[in-house]
Amino acid sequence: MHLRLQKNILSNSSSLGCKPIGVMDSGVGGLSVLHHINNLMPHESLTYVADSQYAPYGNLSSEKITERCFEIADFLIAQGVKALVVACNTATAASIRLMRAKYTLPIIGMEPAVKPAALASKNGVVGVLATVGTLESAQFAALLTTYGQDIKVHTQGCVGLVECIERGDTNTSGTKKLLTQYCTPLLNAGADTIVLGCTHYPFVRELILEIVNKDITIIDTGAAVAKHLQTILEAQALIMQVELEPNITIWTNNVARDRENVIRKLWNKDDTKIKIMRHIPVPLEDTSEQAG
Repeated sequence: MHLRLQKNILSNSSSLGCKPIGVMDSGVGGLSVLHHINNLMPHESLTYVADSQYAPYGNLSSEKITERCFEIADFLIAQGVKALVVACNTATAASIRLMRAKYTLPIIGMEPAVKPAALASKNGVVGVLATVGTLESAQFAALLTTYGQDIKVHTQGCVGLVECIERGDTNTSGTKKLLTQYCTPLLNAGADTIVLGCTHYPFVRELILEIVNKDITIIDTGAAVAKHLQTILEAQALIMQVELEPNITIWTNNVARDRENVIRKLWNKDDTKIKIMRHIPVPLEDTSEQAG
């Protein structure tokens, strides 16, 4: 498309609709949600912050999590985002009410898929893999009260699993050993449905399938969150109205030398370009090139 024609199209479309969607997570896990958003709305520009220096958020106090959420939200709003997805179950539980009270833009959160798991389970036994912070949250307790009355829910805190995925260890013997340790109690309890209660965990879905019976249903909420986001954008006239190649920018404060390789590995979409940036947290500096 010629640049002049592209500019004319943009000038005729909603200025708000052309702004990017902001997505944040304690690390790279929210890229699983970013996948779903990009698949559903391929022309929307996306700005993502991976707060990997503080991952996992379950190790932090609620006050510290909220402090991080506010700082990242301020940063994303400064980038001009039109909506914000908190692609982290722990951050949602700890901070989303405070974020919605502070900011005026639409804010979409995450929660473990207890309701769809209850509907999907054939024997009424559901397992939940999640971080300890999520499992101990009041939000998760409320989910069990609302949707877990007619089923048996067995939970498993997955200490160390987020760190494996942050390193890009999605298909190693060590990660499989850890997953076997965490899945086995759920299988022994008779769970026929397993909820992935952390946005990092979809990246080890294939390993989980190798461990559990193939008849086990595995559920995560990324697709549902993307659909909910689309509904909100349409309702508030914030949806992108023209078909242009999106700008996808991923910011990270990870100090590991292989941080960009891990992000590209997890993104794993050859048909879209991403720009990987450093955020520590200010001042900002660009330390990478575009990658396909």
